[in-house]
Amino acid sequence: MPQTASATTAKKPSRIQVRNRRKILDAALDVFSQHGFRGATLDQIAEAAGLSKPNVLYYFDGKEAIHVELLNALMAEWLAPLAEMNPQGEPLDELMAYIARKIEMSHTYPRESRLFANEIIQGAPRIGPHLDQRLKPLFDEKCALIQNWMDTGRLAVMHPGHLIFSIWAITQHYADFDAQVQVLMPGTEAAQNSAREHVERMFRTLLTV
Repeated sequence: MPQTASATTAKKPSRIQVRNRRKILDAALDVFSQHGFRGATLDQIAEAAGLSKPNVLYYFDGKEAIHVELLNALMAEWLAPLAEMNPQGEPLDELMAYIARKIEMSHTYPRESRLFANEIIQGAPRIGPHLDQRLKPLFDEKCALIQNWMDTGRLAVMHPGHLIFSIWAITQHYADFDAQVQVLMPGTEAAQNSAREHVERMFRTLLTV
């Protein structure tokens, strides 16, 4: 007997299930960004989410499954600004837009930045395939684009790969070392604007022919 459409269609999660998964992931992001993967526990995640540990395990197979889901979502978010760099655009404008977006993300997504940094520091055991299959081709593509812009005299000449590393290092500093930044330059909207203006001015000066 052929199966009915209802029998072959996966049941959609209820609103409560969607809400609980979101609560778990948000709580886990806090816990992982503070303690790293090794220091985080399911008990901490469950407590932060306001759920029992068995309830957390109803939605996820374990700590690693939660961590991997967060990293997968983060990679898509993290790669988007680099992917959006337009080969047909004005080179300096495209790079300055990328830098502006990265500094904005450091203020908007500090937990995500620390999650990613912790994973890389540990040797990328869970995100390694994404770095190889998703980031590396995009990185090579944008390095070739920037090199072309430099070769045609539209940007100051430097190593395109190290330029991208420098952008990452400086912009993500404001997220990954936020505790230090807050002590040295207490965070206000004016301080954030000052950081953005400084970083943009520095790279504009560096890149202008």
